[in-house]
Amino acid sequence: MNELGKVHQLIIPFFGHDMTFNLEAILMTWIVIVLLVLFGFFATRDKSILPGPVQVIGELFVTQLYGLTEDALDEKLSKTYAPLICALFMFLVLSNWLGIIPHLEEPTKDLNTPLSLGIMGFCIAHYAGIKAKGFKSYAGAYFEPIFFMMPLNLIGELAKVISISFRLFGNIMGGSIIILVVSHLTYSIIFPPVLNAFFGLFVGTIQAFVFTMLTVVYISVQVK
Repeated sequence: MNELGKVHQLIIPFFGHDMTFNLEAILMTWIVIVLLVLFGFFATRDKSILPGPVQVIGELFVTQLYGLTEDALDEKLSKTYAPLICALFMFLVLSNWLGIIPHLEEPTKDLNTPLSLGIMGFCIAHYAGIKAKGFKSYAGAYFEPIFFMMPLNLIGELAKVISISFRLFGNIMGGSIIILVVSHLTYSIIFPPVLNAFFGLFVGTIQAFVFTMLTVVYISVQVK
């Protein structure tokens, strides 16, 4: 139970302010990135008509996510944003699965990770909206249906970042706390493996999919 709330930090003074870095989240994020790079390398190394198992998994991810992106956006836009959506989902799902491995932690358990991804999706969605509709039409949408609704429309857009980020963070952190508490109560014998499989594989996959699809929907809303 001593692990609960324990964070390894690096604090660097910067012009009179302290910059705090979560070393575990940074390390785990780089582990995920390295694993994804290796997966991409092995999935594309020996491409053939009769694919190997790694290529099959890679093609499954790409085709399914590309299809979902094309359903939400048109064919032209899907070619632009489908690679981002594929990369986002694969990063999130592997991050959420990482906690299943002993002594490793989910980088999404640190709020900075889902929040930064939420801000990234927000910026991309609004950039896409400006590019598709022009700044005048984009800005005018905030004054609909009546001009004094602009503050509420603006707050609603900003709330999307909070909603999508805290949903992912809350589910992953909550699962980790439940596993830690139950492990302490049962001396890590009975329930933890089942809980790890449930929260890591099932909940982790669902939350990664929800986060990714909401990002697609936010882009779709802005460009249409």
